[in-house]
Amino acid sequence: MSNLFEDTPIKELPWLLKQIQQREMALPDFQRNFVWEPSATQELICSIVNSYPAGSLLSIRNTGEFFQARNFEGAPDLINTTPTYLILDGQQRLTSLFQALYGVGEYRYFIKLRELIDGNDIDDAIFHVRTSATRGWHAITRKKFDDFKNQVSDLVLPLSVILGTPDGFIGWADEIVDSYPEASRKELKSKLNDIRKKFINPIESYKFPVVLLSDKTPPDAVCTIFETLNRTGVRLSVFDLLTARYWPKNVKLREMWELAKTNHPVLEDFAIDPYYVLQIVSLLSAKDSPSCKRKDVLLLKAPTVSELWDNAITGLSRALMILREDCGVMLPKWLPYNTIVVPFAAILARNDSHAGLLAGNIRKKTVKWFWNSVLGQSYENAPNSQASKDLIEVSAWIHGGDEPSTIRDFRFDRELLFSITPKQRAVYSGIISLILSGHPRDFHNLQQITMALMNAEGIDDHHIFPDAYLREQGVTSSRERDCIVNRTLIDRATNQSLSRRDPSSYFSEIRESLGPDQFASLLESHMLPAEDESPLLRDAYKDFLQWRADRIFERITKATRGAI
Repeated sequence: MSNLFEDTPIKELPWLLKQIQQREMALPDFQRNFVWEPSATQELICSIVNSYPAGSLLSIRNTGEFFQARNFEGAPDLINTTPTYLILDGQQRLTSLFQALYGVGEYRYFIKLRELIDGNDIDDAIFHVRTSATRGWHAITRKKFDDFKNQVSDLVLPLSVILGTPDGFIGWADEIVDSYPEASRKELKSKLNDIRKKFINPIESYKFPVVLLSDKTPPDAVCTIFETLNRTGVRLSVFDLLTARYWPKNVKLREMWELAKTNHPVLEDFAIDPYYVLQIVSLLSAKDSPSCKRKDVLLLKAPTVSELWDNAITGLSRALMILREDCGVMLPKWLPYNTIVVPFAAILARNDSHAGLLAGNIRKKTVKWFWNSVLGQSYENAPNSQASKDLIEVSAWIHGGDEPSTIRDFRFDRELLFSITPKQRAVYSGIISLILSGHPRDFHNLQQITMALMNAEGIDDHHIFPDAYLREQGVTSSRERDCIVNRTLIDRATNQSLSRRDPSSYFSEIRESLGPDQFASLLESHMLPAEDESPLLRDAYKDFLQWRADRIFERITKATRGAI
């Protein structure tokens, strides 16, 4: 085992990503797929810009070709190529950075340079758009900033410029400057140079420690190392740092967190990260300019955390219960944005002295705010800044002020329903929760679907018109088959029964078994057509999509208007 480690070099990020692009670095085929949300990619980029440690990488020299290799998602295929290195630990980080900085994959990332010029933080300035969107904000914004003229007028930088173009940021900035009137070029060039020094250089010079295993490492040892890393690899969090910092002050965060989970089991049910509690405390600690950004959380003093902890925990527990009881968010996987629990809890904690009718009014208003935030995708970008804004605006609204901008500015295009698939996790989860909030019944035993029943019966989101059936009918578009309009909560046994069958035969059997009234009650609870000429009973998929899109859109309209 003495020959296990060949070297531990320090490698610059551009070099690592270039190795991926040139097919010199790849993944062993047994690695799981890339799973990071775009918000996690943005968080990593912000950490790199701030020169925060992002962990080390583990690689192995591929001379022995022990493992089948595959390319990183979005990187060139490994056709007739043997990569020099395989990455055992670091796939998610490297894939997210490769896709962002080379402009490939499902999302494109941009930076609003005017925000940086005005002195705002990088996490306020960075945003992403989804490339597969054909309408709505993502499609409009992507089309807009693919156009260099709009990059010039709005001073928006595609992150892919930095490493994905021959001349990089300098070349792009020179073109931007040349596009401005001559009188303003000198000032703009100076500002862009400042941005390069503060925000671009850290990306170009960022380094990862790379542990390189020898090509003499036995395959079974590689598998053991990989298994151990994926079982135990947990990075040091802000919560861990503050736990150590507060210990001498006799504020024992770990013990406080364990007690909170004991007293409020819903925290365990939703697998809440204790860092969120610190973010809630940070929001509550400043009345005029609340903030829950990492830098502000790290500045929290032990007495402040000790004083506001119980209030934050109570607000968090209440928020989670409202999400479960009023919003249909029964399991962690259906929480559209994990980060939305932070402002939700802070709003409730700041207004925790109210009772009776006023408490009910607060609950109703926060539910309305939740649906507008989720279906308007307010937390898709800069969630920490959005949290601060919502705490101020929703609290003012509760006390008789104007509706928050999240509600005033809400827009939702019905046609988006046909392009929302499980890949658009947040808004997809929001609509699944909206279905659950209507108390749908289980297809197997007609019980109202609850968290316990979901776990017991394996109830999950599945196709209504089966995927295999639609393929056989010539529906080639995966988006058309997988869109939210063709999905609902179905138990494992029922889903297996549907399989490749014609929907008409299966749903006719259910109708005959239950009788028309119970059949109608069951289907209507899922916003499905149950009448005699139901598209489900005619295998009329196009008609079904239009019918159900209308019902889902009606529910969205009611929810965002506070009518459910």
